[in-house]
Amino acid sequence: MLQILYLRTKYLLNIYITKNRKYTCTNIKDDKSPLSGIRVLDLTRIVAGPYCTMILGDLGAEILKIEKPESGDEARKWGPPFIQGTEEATYFLSVNRNKKSICIDLKKGKDIIYELAKKSDVLVENYVPGKLKKMGLGYEDISKVAPHLIYCSLTGYGYKGPYANRPGYDMIAASIGGLLHITGSKNGPPCKVGIAVTDLATGLYAHGAILAALYQRMTTKKGQWIQCNLLATQVASLINIGSNYLNANKEAVRWGSEHESIVPYEAFHTKDGYMTVGTGSDTQFLDLLKRMHLIELSKIDKYKNNKTRVENRDELLSILRKKFETKTNKEWAIVFEGASFPYGPINTIKQVFEDPHINYMKMVQEMEYSTGKKIKVIGPAVTYSYSTNKVRCAPPVMGQHTTEILKNILNYTDDKIEALKKVKIVQ
Repeated sequence: MLQILYLRTKYLLNIYITKNRKYTCTNIKDDKSPLSGIRVLDLTRIVAGPYCTMILGDLGAEILKIEKPESGDEARKWGPPFIQGTEEATYFLSVNRNKKSICIDLKKGKDIIYELAKKSDVLVENYVPGKLKKMGLGYEDISKVAPHLIYCSLTGYGYKGPYANRPGYDMIAASIGGLLHITGSKNGPPCKVGIAVTDLATGLYAHGAILAALYQRMTTKKGQWIQCNLLATQVASLINIGSNYLNANKEAVRWGSEHESIVPYEAFHTKDGYMTVGTGSDTQFLDLLKRMHLIELSKIDKYKNNKTRVENRDELLSILRKKFETKTNKEWAIVFEGASFPYGPINTIKQVFEDPHINYMKMVQEMEYSTGKKIKVIGPAVTYSYSTNKVRCAPPVMGQHTTEILKNILNYTDDKIEALKKVKIVQ
């Protein structure tokens, strides 16, 4: 059913692009890329916005990354580490593949943005609310010159409310939104997650919202303003923890790697590391006991179902933890081979990229950077039976495609481009 819906959507989108050039401005060059023919103006920096546009780029959209002359995206300098022999941070590489970089002074080059907007389908930005409006680049301004454009704003806290004008960073939104309160060891201080998960989730929300708006535009032929923010994303991501409080008045606490509602479900210390095991059903728990030679525990009433196991967690976990310490991760992996319950070692990052299954999925791809250096990127997580979702080109150096974009999309002459460069409107 989903495949039929996808093929119908793709068919309608192709017809729409062909018949409505006024609303969709780029040519179809690869009919296997779901977003081939879609052009995105990317006015984002750091993580959430660039992650969103990178996903769109993987799906075939043409991403024009608009950067500030001289400095560019702040993440370019977020190092060390840097690409060997350059001052380009590896941080920047992680969220900026499949993009073209053009450097434009937004204040002086507002008219260039207008012209590009007319020939684009989507604009994504993550400035503090009101900043682009002061430059004449807010949604109201852009919609007048490009009413077909999907304009997506990613902010820290939204456009209204007590925090609206605050700059938004992942960890601050995660703090206010409760994630740090529930993250960390049981009796320890709050702890941030190892990656910017609130940023990433906001980018994912934004990418889905953009696709929905593009689909709706096929019928309405109208653009619209999408607003995503870090704090709303974080609160929406509280799922069961939020529901526990709202419906049972249960305040959350930190559980470390344990699970509040499922026992056992945690990272157990082994002879040489940690092994994470979870049993989401009584059948899985029985399988665990058989494999660990603890079948006698299945005859004890207080361990017979998940409810009683949660109520008697401390005693049961004490027994399991002692048993786990008798073998190494590799030895437990042999014991658990073919198990009905999920399990896995806590890998170092080195071990992650040496993992046979991760290598089988070909998650890591190598390409040549513009400097000639070989770089590696982590590829898309989603595969399609027919469509392509792939890494096509390395992240750009700052301003790498300025001339190309101005000439090929806006038909500027060489003289006009040189004149713009001289007065530092573009770089």
